[in-house]
Amino acid sequence: MKLKMKRCKSCREYTLQDVCPHCGGDVEVIYPPKYSPEDRYGKYRRILKKQLKEQGVG
Repeated sequence: MKLKMKRCKSCREYTLQDVCPHCGGDVEVIYPPKYSPEDRYGKYRRILKKQLKEQGVG
């Protein structure tokens, strides 16, 4: 069983658990997805990133 580092969405603390031990909030995996030269969704990710940058959210 591999353990992956996770970060709480609300208090931003790092943990290996599935629930934040500090605040009980939801956690997310902090590693980016594997790179693939056949990236089917890259176009949509770039469009979203551009829109968020224009809105000043990122």
